[in-house]
Amino acid sequence: MDPVEAVIFDLLAKVAAGKSISPEDVAKALDEKGWRRELGKVRAVAIGLARAGRLVILRHNKPADPDTFKGVWRMRLPAAEGEEN
Repeated sequence: MDPVEAVIFDLLAKVAAGKSISPEDVAKALDEKGWRRELGKVRAVAIGLARAGRLVILRHNKPADPDTFKGVWRMRLPAAEGEEN
């Protein structure tokens, strides 16, 4: 498993169901001092996971298209069957 992917799922496992994490949270967990350099990798991995249905990218707390989103974004696990997105 990719280290970025591992950190994303580790952080998501620590938040309540339906809650999200920021790309900055992931980048800081990877490299506390040079976290800004990690943001591009975090975004690329998150997009891949979202395309595979393993992650939801959020804009304004609503699911966003992983191919077209811009601006401030967050990530959460997909809602289980019967839960609201």
